[in-house]
Amino acid sequence: MKLLKLSVVVLFLSILVLPAIFNRVAHSASSGTTSTDTTSTGTTSTTTSTTTSTSTTSTTTDSPSTAQETPLTEQQSAALSATTDEANKVSGSDANAASDPVDPEGVAAGTTDTFSYDPDTDPAAASSTTTTTTTTNSTTTATASTDVAYACPPTPAPTSAPADFDNQTNGLIPQGKPIPPGATPTPGTFEADKFIFSAVDEIKDGLGPVYNAQSCRECHQNPVTGAISQINELRAGHNLYCDSNNACGPNPCPPPQVCTTKFVDAPGGSLINDRSIPTKNTHTPPFFGAKAQERVPPLYTAGIIGGGGPITGPEKVRTFRTSLNTLGDGFVEAVANQTLLNIAADQASRTGGQVHGQPIRVPVLESSGCDPTNPATCAKRVGRFGWKDQHASLLSFSGDAYLNEIGITNFLILTENTSLGRFVGFGSGIDQVRDDQPCADDPSKTCGEDTEQDIVTFTEFMRATKAPPQDPDIQSVFKTDINAGKALFNNMPGVAFSCSVCHVPKMMTAPPCTVINGGTFRIPAALGNKIIQPFSDFLLHDVGTGDGIVQNGGQATRTKVRTPPLWGVRTRDRLLHDGSALTFMEAIMRHGVEAQPVITAFNLNLNDQQRKQIIMYLESL
Repeated sequence: MKLLKLSVVVLFLSILVLPAIFNRVAHSASSGTTSTDTTSTGTTSTTTSTTTSTSTTSTTTDSPSTAQETPLTEQQSAALSATTDEANKVSGSDANAASDPVDPEGVAAGTTDTFSYDPDTDPAAASSTTTTTTTTNSTTTATASTDVAYACPPTPAPTSAPADFDNQTNGLIPQGKPIPPGATPTPGTFEADKFIFSAVDEIKDGLGPVYNAQSCRECHQNPVTGAISQINELRAGHNLYCDSNNACGPNPCPPPQVCTTKFVDAPGGSLINDRSIPTKNTHTPPFFGAKAQERVPPLYTAGIIGGGGPITGPEKVRTFRTSLNTLGDGFVEAVANQTLLNIAADQASRTGGQVHGQPIRVPVLESSGCDPTNPATCAKRVGRFGWKDQHASLLSFSGDAYLNEIGITNFLILTENTSLGRFVGFGSGIDQVRDDQPCADDPSKTCGEDTEQDIVTFTEFMRATKAPPQDPDIQSVFKTDINAGKALFNNMPGVAFSCSVCHVPKMMTAPPCTVINGGTFRIPAALGNKIIQPFSDFLLHDVGTGDGIVQNGGQATRTKVRTPPLWGVRTRDRLLHDGSALTFMEAIMRHGVEAQPVITAFNLNLNDQQRKQIIMYLESL
């Protein structure tokens, strides 16, 4: 009977996603990246341990969609926790990620006034009440930082957030004067902060030992500093299959038993860094090699570092991640928790449960008393940054990126990355810069390799950027077609909702003076009550393109990714999370699962000209 039920489920899902399958087979066969057409329904997240996982050789395919997603029992969760090293090294998967309380941040539950699915309709003001304090969790009340000096005026009327590719401040900080090459600027102006954001880190600064880039600008530059680039990062891991006896192994359960499929990181975490600093050889010449270089396992010669054994287990779940835009992220950070929660609830109601964005509560690393290795100690906020919504604050995002992308430890994250689980930090003979250095301006505080606290400057720069603009020339010259495309983007014939239900065109930031980020930041006038046009809900969805990787949010997020914001999408020539779609049509046709009704209507109910008009609209964003 269980086998019969499973067969019926598989047959139903096959029929549901059939229109998208043929468009994806060729890609799946050639790219080696993982995708799924199965909606993740698991609701139980798994709290991960900090031990390094060891892979088990498997002859089966570890696609993220090879088994039905079902909740784990407590015993299964404990068994999996013992073998999982969380992909994001600074904040583990949290069993309560879906339900931890968060401050509503000045927005009433259930209101739809702070966002709009219609590109031509502005949302209303977030609130008429000025928020001066916030409860960061069930037991702690924090006071906002006063780093940004301003008076709390009466709540202003909503205004549009400034949007431009002009390398100018949004008003948060002064513009300042351009910094000459080789200078050492003082942070606090847009030009100085941009200069520091663009600065190249060297080995003497703490670069690596494993890393992806030497500056923030390297991954965020097109067409201006802070935007996107063609740079990808690489992630990998493998799946385990947990049977009804709570035993987890590399092979799927034999029918009629139904397995739960659970992702486990590659040794040391799912991020496989592309670069490494040189390592000294013991046999010369040559005097230096590259022993710390990471690669997708197996790595049979892994014992050259630390004298351990080989890493023999293959990591069959692999994906690329494209660089994200950071322009306008200060406004995204200023969107209230409750606005994102309200969008998720309204989506499910509006679509009869077909579309159900998942908000996750993630640790704010700078919150008082937060230990990044123990998320339970941190204030929580609704995640909105990263392909898996793994961060809710720009300072947390900066600290994470400085470590994981450039290899610089900082006051938020003082533990150096490993190389596939092998210790390569200070004391190994590879990393030459200590991770216990005091901050330059406060010797009582430990800043690791980032003694100048550059992550604070990175954060201030991102908060001060303007949002990506739409192209008024394109929209004027091709006005008729683009207006038609905009209308279809909002109202798809034959279905009760359209693209805009996830790619939400407009939303409102929280009022000025609202305290966010675990009590560490008070929204200034330059960011509060601003209407932004991100074309995203900043929620996690399964639309059939998921990468199979788990970060914050637990195993239920394995097949999901954050709705990519479409503001500035015309500056991207590589689309989807892995950059595998090279045209808008390819990206559209890869959508399925939650998006399947819209894609079916796109294929069956629109003519060629109408489909072209939607793409022309995207070309103007």
